[in-house]
Amino acid sequence: MRCKLKLVATAFSLSILTGGPAFSIQDSDDKSSKLSLDQIMNIQTPGNVQLSPEGDWVAYTVKRNDEDKDKGFTQIWMTSVDGKSTVPMTASYANAGSPKWNPAGNTLAFLGKRGDEKEAKSQVWLLDRRGGEAQQYTSVKQGVSSFAWAPDGESMALMIKDAKPEDEDAKKNGEKKAEPWVIDRLQFKRDYVGYIDRRRVHVYLYNGEGEPVQITSGDYDDSDPQWSPNGSRIAFVSKRDGDPDANSNSDIWTVSTDASLKEWPLTQVTTNKGGDSNPSWSPDGKTLAYITVTDLDKIWYAMQNLAVIDAKGGEPRILTKDFDRVISNPEFSSNGKSIYFTAEDGGNAPLIKINVKSAKMDVVTKGEGTVRGFDVGKGDTIATIQSSHYDTSNVHVIKRSKSTRITKLNEELLKDVTLGKVERLTVAGWNNDPVESFVYYPADHEAGKAYPTIFVLHGGPVSQHDTSFDVWGQFYASKGYIAVLPNPHGSTGYGEPFTFSLNAQWGVPDFADVDAIADHLVKEGISDGEQLGVGGWSYGGILTNYVITKSTRFKGAVTGASEVNHRANYGHDVYQFIWEAELGLPWENVEAWESINPFNDLGKVTTPTLVMGGKEDWNVPILNSEQLYQVLKRRGIDTQLVVYPGEFHGFRRPSFVRDRYERFISWFDKYVKAE
Repeated sequence: MRCKLKLVATAFSLSILTGGPAFSIQDSDDKSSKLSLDQIMNIQTPGNVQLSPEGDWVAYTVKRNDEDKDKGFTQIWMTSVDGKSTVPMTASYANAGSPKWNPAGNTLAFLGKRGDEKEAKSQVWLLDRRGGEAQQYTSVKQGVSSFAWAPDGESMALMIKDAKPEDEDAKKNGEKKAEPWVIDRLQFKRDYVGYIDRRRVHVYLYNGEGEPVQITSGDYDDSDPQWSPNGSRIAFVSKRDGDPDANSNSDIWTVSTDASLKEWPLTQVTTNKGGDSNPSWSPDGKTLAYITVTDLDKIWYAMQNLAVIDAKGGEPRILTKDFDRVISNPEFSSNGKSIYFTAEDGGNAPLIKINVKSAKMDVVTKGEGTVRGFDVGKGDTIATIQSSHYDTSNVHVIKRSKSTRITKLNEELLKDVTLGKVERLTVAGWNNDPVESFVYYPADHEAGKAYPTIFVLHGGPVSQHDTSFDVWGQFYASKGYIAVLPNPHGSTGYGEPFTFSLNAQWGVPDFADVDAIADHLVKEGISDGEQLGVGGWSYGGILTNYVITKSTRFKGAVTGASEVNHRANYGHDVYQFIWEAELGLPWENVEAWESINPFNDLGKVTTPTLVMGGKEDWNVPILNSEQLYQVLKRRGIDTQLVVYPGEFHGFRRPSFVRDRYERFISWFDKYVKAE
């Protein structure tokens, strides 16, 4: 629900051949040029781009699915910045992530597990660039969650969770026994983790010898360690104002890296009561750039701004106060005069450069496209991950304003595929505000013909459909549907007022937008008004629930990982703090909660609805999906409940990823496309 989860394929296939990543396409009787599910399941996605210190190589991860093993794998590769050479750095059968070059350039560190997958803990491993097997660098019993090289390459900052106290009797007898969860935290569960205790993640120093030295402590979690250029301090993010479970007040702190100290006093750099995060040091070490949220009343609907502050603390200067967009990932240029960042801007996600003194901004990646990650290297050479409606994610290198793609992921896989055409559509929505959608047409679309149409609703709700390659849009188009990917009120990329309009009135402005878009498409003869479907995951599923309680025009719906009974979720999901900030306490402000509760209107639903979710999802627990199914089944509405064992909010098992695609399209074929 409240994560920026977009329903995408997490499915990839990779084999090692000379010259770089290749593709394994499953046999299929379908020889057409339309995008197939087999191809979707073999799409590879890069991540974690890292430029070498010399600026001549880019290390990155590639995710893939192995459907035979029914597992996903992540492998590290590196490609020369001219794109001429590509080398696998880790084995295809072992997961590896978070590659980081030693500043000396001779080794590449990464996080990985070896041995029994259930028992092994994530450790830091080192790869010699000259070749050979990876060497284990850390041996931390509870594992390492992240790390950062010191500027001299002689040591690291490690993020390590407090060890769990051992049962001495069980240890003595060599036993492992189940123990009860004893809970006393306000925030007591987390998706992918389960029940959480008071063991916290802290910063440690490690030079490859002996035991790591802990330099932060307390009943607080620390994250995102960033070394100062001279290596004397580490900046990190932590919520240390009162009970960290009861507020969103993360701050930037610094701590000395002198391992000889007996105590490590902290310096609080930021004092804003909103969230401060993503610290980035200027090259001279005098300034920190970071992301800040200053409007506490707007909670997660508020804009995230770029700020700079003296590294010792003081009054910050917000550089993007006139840029009404959500931004992220600040990184200083090589000379420290500018800062690069990404933004969500009207369906695009460009890389932007801003002058520190004048706050003048320049868009680095212009046009229709999306940047998912980047790394600034020597001389402002920038490694990026870019994609567009017609190109899957690949690594691009930007030098002197020229962007060059250096990887060929999915090129062979999709070379004979004719993709559906994508157009932007703007209609007058709620309060007559302009509302955008991306409309995907079948590759063989005939002008003047009305097509069955599926509305694909995004998660969040604080998120946006963008100009990246969208497998769901193209998948539906390949099956003969028009796919509509709307950005209704609540979406990012269109300014804070547009986003904040959804506050405490879920299903009101965003439903009105979806309804208005449907009206337009039917009126213009683009969509068949008797063949409309709607579906989504996370908040996309929640909005689907609002749609089917407010309209009978949709002939089929699929709602995944959704909520339908908000008060029932209080204390059961992971969002108590946000719930209270947006709607008040559920036993005091009952009217606000019930005014937007779709459960109260389930008696109006006539749409055949498929209900889906992961059994272990604690982001949006399966509880509400079960309640939705029970009501529909009790009322005689065509429905099914599909619960995926072992899955959380986002799916990992390839067979379940495939199954979800198949069930979505089968349901729509049955109820939407049916003659």
